[in-house]
Formats: sequence, structure tokens, C-alpha cells
Amino acid sequence: MPAAASITALFPLTGTRPVPPASTTRDATPPGVAELTRRLAAGDEAAFREFHARYFDRLHHFLLAVTHGQEHAARDALQETLLRVARSARAFDDEEVFWGWLKAVARNAARDGGRQRRRYLALLEKFSLLSPAPAPAPAVAEDNRLRALLDETLAALDGADRRLITGKYLRGDTVAELAAQTGLTPKAVESRLLRLRRALGETLLHKLRAP
Repeated sequence: MPAAASITALFPLTGTRPVPPASTTRDATPPGVAELTRRLAAGDEAAFREFHARYFDRLHHFLLAVTHGQEHAARDALQETLLRVARSARAFDDEEVFWGWLKAVARNAARDGGRQRRRYLALLEKFSLLSPAPAPAPAVAEDNRLRALLDETLAALDGADRRLITGKYLRGDTVAELAAQTGLTPKAVESRLLRLRRALGETLLHKLRAP
């Protein structure tokens, strides 16, 4: 199976179905689903390009329906769907069965993306950068900006501190689980999380106020 980096290169997220490279363009009738999925399962890069050309738009439209028209969420879920297909492709003999499997993969990717987004927003609320419910959700552009700044700030943390924050607020680990993972006492974990929340909140506010 191709590495994740090469898979991402094969699957650019464009607004329309991409034109395959000249070397892979064929005048013959496209392969049937049995041949295509067999080659996908074998890690054939030409098959992944063919799959992308044939199913990109269809999956995008399906995910727009699943995400209730949220373009950003649909595109994130589509990228994750393509990566999951690349990792877990297997042979199918029937187009309808294959499409049913693709829909299940896409629906799960959208669901997982929604959970991740809610956890990001909950973490931002911890930093008092967002008003708690029932205030309206931030605009998509502002939401994306906050998430990008949060990712940047988390990446700058010491590895142990980053694992604590992401474990607690993005993965949903309990304090007891984090204590077992780190060898700290639960009280020490809570104390460090409090310190980290305050420090991260100050850093994010500074970044938001920067011109």
C-alpha cells in the first residue's frame, strides 16, 4: 500500500474531478469494480488515480449531505475517507456493495471529524476563547483560524505536556488514565493540566491580538 504522504499526493482536494496525468489517461472502457478494487487492495497507484477520478465527486456530494452542507467538514471528511480507503481497500465483485462500503467509510470519517471538532471547541472554551453554549458557534473562518492557532501552539509544547493536553481534551482520557500513562499522581496530573491551560490560553490570546 502506498505511504500516507504519497496517497495524499494522489488525492488532491480540488473542487472538481481532477484530470488524470497523461500517462494514466486511457481511451479504453474503465475497468469494472472487481478489477479496480482488486488493484486497489494490491496497492496499485494507477488504480488509486482511477478510483479518485471515478468516486471523488460522488463521495463529496454524499458527505455534503451527511454534514448538512458544511463544505469545510465535508472536505475534511473526504480527505480522511480517501486515506482510509487507501489503508483498508479490499476486493469487491459488485458496484452496489462497494458503494455501500464507501458510504460507511465516509460516514464514519465524518462522524469522527465531528467529534474531533467538538473536542477542539471544548478545549478552546477551556481557554475562554469561545463563549460557552448556548452562544452561537463561531463563523467557519474564525473557527478554522482558532483551530490553526491551537495546533500551532500545541506543536510548540514539550512532548510530555502536549500528550497530557491532547490526551485529556482531544482524546477524552480520564485523569486516572493519564496518571497511569505518565507515572504521575492524579493530583499532579490535575495540577499540571491547570497550569498548561492557563499558559496555553495566554499564548493563544497573544497570538490572536497580534497584527
